[in-house]
Amino acid sequence: MRRRILQTMTASSRHVEQLERVLLRRGVGALEADRHRCADCGRTPLTGEHVHLYGSPPARADRIVCELCRLLRREAPAATEIVRHSEHGHAVRLTARAA
Repeated sequence: MRRRILQTMTASSRHVEQLERVLLRRGVGALEADRHRCADCGRTPLTGEHVHLYGSPPARADRIVCELCRLLRREAPAATEIVRHSEHGHAVRLTARAA
């Protein structure tokens, strides 16, 4: 009887571990798919870092170049932006009260 309980507990803990792995992989994959990378080195630019955009407006997001790789290019970027935190614009703001 005790042996059967131990086997059941072991099997159930394996299922929990498998579920945890699946959820972890899915979460990491979703985070990875949602971020931009440098077109030259593949690095993800840090919050607050300047990124340089090359190309025409529709394809500009595909041609992001980080601050480190910008020095390797001769041509001027079409635009330069600062990498913002993912919650930028979602913060609670204080507003003036009407009298």
